[in-house]
Amino acid sequence: MKRKNQVKKILILIVLLALVSGGALAAGILETASFRASLNLSVSALLQLVLMVLGVLLAAELLLMLLGYLKLQSHRGRTLITLATSLVRYAAALVILCWGLAILGVDVSTIVASVGILALIVGFGAESLIADLVTGIFMLFENQCNVGDIVEVSGFRGTIQAFGLRTTSGVDAGGVVKIINNSEMKNILNRSDNSSRSVSDIGIPYETDLEDLESKLPALMEEIYRANPDAMEAAPVYLGVQSLDASAVVLRFVAEVTEENIFSTQRLLNRALFLGLRKLGVECPFQQIDIHNR
Repeated sequence: MKRKNQVKKILILIVLLALVSGGALAAGILETASFRASLNLSVSALLQLVLMVLGVLLAAELLLMLLGYLKLQSHRGRTLITLATSLVRYAAALVILCWGLAILGVDVSTIVASVGILALIVGFGAESLIADLVTGIFMLFENQCNVGDIVEVSGFRGTIQAFGLRTTSGVDAGGVVKIINNSEMKNILNRSDNSSRSVSDIGIPYETDLEDLESKLPALMEEIYRANPDAMEAAPVYLGVQSLDASAVVLRFVAEVTEENIFSTQRLLNRALFLGLRKLGVECPFQQIDIHNR
């Protein structure tokens, strides 16, 4: 599969070189006669072009391989690695384009100087691309988010997998990967900066002796924490009566956790509280209806 992708890349780059050269002729950027006189389409030039493309792609793959061996643990370090990977790919494409035109006998400096107006027109058409690049640079230097951070943006909540100059990719709790243009990364909520709270609301019957139960809760909280030290940063805390529902007194408990464990710890805490309260003789209530007959 990788070899097929490499062959596709080479063919696409060769076609791109041909299109750029043909486009320069069609647009009259260069004098047709002088261009044809300087254009080198000999077998040796084409062979040199192919070897150059293969060499640049090989060098790029080696660099990407070296970057892959860098297993940095910090989120910032992983962000810089993914960004460097993106830069290597863009640089390889740019080098192949300019060097290939030079091998074919095209004066690249003349083309760059001559297509100023054309580049301006294209720039207006690629406004979104420029916005993505500029936003990506500002996000990088301002350290708004990094690879491995859990963020909420544009209705998406997930972990950032890769950070590039143009796009940022993330994966949600269901394993769905979402690609977001950097210009759309607005009003980011970075959930990885501080500890989060996992909240659990448990209902108990109105007949329960609340004061007696509250005296037993600290021991239960410590027992839950000792059984799950990896899921919580400290023992859960009993906050008090959250609400008085129709058939239950709702008690609220919270546990300090990392953002990545906020939902799993909530499920764990619900289970532990249900079993713990049952051991204390407190059953979870069910909905009741009182009927009064005159």
